[in-house]
Amino acid sequence: MPNDMFFPAVMTRRAFGTGLVMTAAAVAMPWQAQALTVDDARALVNKAIGEVNATISSGKSEQAMFGDFERIFSRYADVPTIARSALGVAARSASAGQMREFTQAYQGYISRKYGRRFREFIGGTIEVTDARPLKSYFEVISVAYLRGESPFDLRWHVADKSGKDLFFNIIIEGVNMLASERTEVGALLDRRNGDINALIADLKTA
Repeated sequence: MPNDMFFPAVMTRRAFGTGLVMTAAAVAMPWQAQALTVDDARALVNKAIGEVNATISSGKSEQAMFGDFERIFSRYADVPTIARSALGVAARSASAGQMREFTQAYQGYISRKYGRRFREFIGGTIEVTDARPLKSYFEVISVAYLRGESPFDLRWHVADKSGKDLFFNIIIEGVNMLASERTEVGALLDRRNGDINALIADLKTA
């Protein structure tokens, strides 16, 4: 912005005060100029789906597909947020090192788990059909078309709270990923008597 818009040749108190307020607002809230929009959210999911579709139609082995799914997940998902949500209350007492290890192990685990679901889509496609704002995030609606089955929807929740546009939840046929993962991981942790290190070790091979 040209300096003369804030500092005219003949400076007045009002102009100076206005300039300070506007400058402070620009520094304090840089996110407003780059805030996530519904089109951004839709574009993010379209990119992720494009890579998922390419993977499921690639003819690669299951293990190779899992590697691709993990790369897609790490690129487009807010993995730390999803992992912390999955660990639930136990995340509060976990050390920073444990959270890093859990997040890494969980990334591989959930990529394999949902990768198996996406492998069911071989011969089919996923298409984005709509997007809308919901509270502090956006919901992108897509439809999965599988051979010999009725279409069903997948809903992606996208936010930029991490500083990047990422999805943090998927709802598949009405099943909320965050809620179901919190229940499942909680049960896995209970079976290990609350031992986070044991849970991490097991997730690496699960």
